[in-house]
Amino acid sequence: MMNHFIIDGNNLIGKIHSLKNSSDKQSARQKLALMLERYFDKKKVKVSLHFDGFENEPIKVSGMKIYYSQTRPADELIKKEIEKIKNQKTTYVVSSDLEIISYAKVCGCNVIKSEDFYTQIINQNNRKNEDEKPSDFNTSEFKKLFGIE
Repeated sequence: MMNHFIIDGNNLIGKIHSLKNSSDKQSARQKLALMLERYFDKKKVKVSLHFDGFENEPIKVSGMKIYYSQTRPADELIKKEIEKIKNQKTTYVVSSDLEIISYAKVCGCNVIKSEDFYTQIINQNNRKNEDEKPSDFNTSEFKKLFGIE
């Protein structure tokens, strides 16, 4: 069974220092979506990202569905999505909003607080960076290989 992540976008932005102080709301949304796209890359999951308000310009990312609440609060759409899900055991709701957290728990969903989820993103990025660094790089072999010695 595929895991499903329902993400309270505005709440998550509010927990990321570099995004919450952005004067451009659209830019913060775009950066968050790209961050999530990288985080979920190659993971077999379904991702729903919810924002308050209206879509100003389309955000082009793969692997996730982005919803805008229009004139209603995004919390309403998040709750409706939780209600429609058939298997709450494989559903993860990412938010630090107490009302959403308690609703998700009552419905049997897993809850990850936004700040904890952001820590997971940072930790994964750090691991990826470590994986990309050459290990035990031998300069003498490198010099011989390229005839530098």
